[in-house]
Amino acid sequence: TINQFRVNPKVDALLESLFIQFYSQCVKQNLIDDKAIFIDGTKIEANANRYTFVWKKSIQNHESKMNEDSKALYHELVTNKIIPEIKEDHDNELTKEEIDLIGSHLDKEIEDLNQHINNEKCTKTRKQIRLKRTKIKKYKKQINDYFERKYRYEFQKSILKDRNSYSKTDYDATFMRMKEDHMKNGQLKPGYNLQIATNSQFVLSYNVYQNPTDTRTMIPFLNSIQETYGHLPEYIVADAGYGNESNYKAIIDDFNRTPLITYGMFIKDKTKKYKSDIFNTQNWNYDEINDEFICPNNKRLGFKRYAYRHDKYGYKRDFKLYECDDCSECPLKNQCMNFNSKTNKKIMKNYN
Repeated sequence: TINQFRVNPKVDALLESLFIQFYSQCVKQNLIDDKAIFIDGTKIEANANRYTFVWKKSIQNHESKMNEDSKALYHELVTNKIIPEIKEDHDNELTKEEIDLIGSHLDKEIEDLNQHINNEKCTKTRKQIRLKRTKIKKYKKQINDYFERKYRYEFQKSILKDRNSYSKTDYDATFMRMKEDHMKNGQLKPGYNLQIATNSQFVLSYNVYQNPTDTRTMIPFLNSIQETYGHLPEYIVADAGYGNESNYKAIIDDFNRTPLITYGMFIKDKTKKYKSDIFNTQNWNYDEINDEFICPNNKRLGFKRYAYRHDKYGYKRDFKLYECDDCSECPLKNQCMNFNSKTNKKIMKNYN
């Protein structure tokens, strides 16, 4: 059947071989220009329940609260001498193994109390021991809950990896906004990001990714194309959805190819409003000899130092930092900076 064909482990190699043969035939018959590939992507909704989402942020919040509660309970048990100390550093969160060990100590304590009750003849004393056992059973119930939740959170994080969400009925699907939004409410749905490389309307390669943003699929997709065909065309063509510094740098430095990709602000940069905004630092005059920018009030922002920032994916971006010496008496300060700002105007320029 078609489904057996889809899941057969030989299909991947078969499709790859077919694409290579198809590409070779297109080149031989001059149907495509092998100097360029055009990359674009589309979102495909998964066959999964759209209300079975698991969110990374929710897991982190619940796990953080659980870690604080479990540490507080551990300190209470040690302070009351119900269990011995099992951690040297009390500030670190309890591991799954340590929580399990606490449960074992409580089981031993309950077993000792059961034996004590059976051997005790005094009714009043037996009642006091039962009260103590009830309290420890309550602790044991809490520890069991923490252990189960710890296991569940670790399992969920192992599925998520570097994603922000997944579906309970399709672990591979990530929640993302689809291009087709009939309700016009921006609802997130479980899906995949399909990337396609074409030339002259022929599909030359494809791959499916869990990342909802196209920028993060560019480099792994180019790697897969290079692995399939043994090389990349000279020109990599894509729209502004792929335009960021890490992709430009990888294509030029790592793949030794030429990117024909507009950047995200390309269209906005061309608008009359953007170009005529005197407080937009992109429009400020630059003194190349002194390495200074000149603001609308003719004050100079000189170069101060080199700086860098890491984005949330760990990519390092280098900047040059420029700062005005004194903005305190500037009549345009409220228009140029935040109203309550007590510092001088700073701008960071990235020339990559």
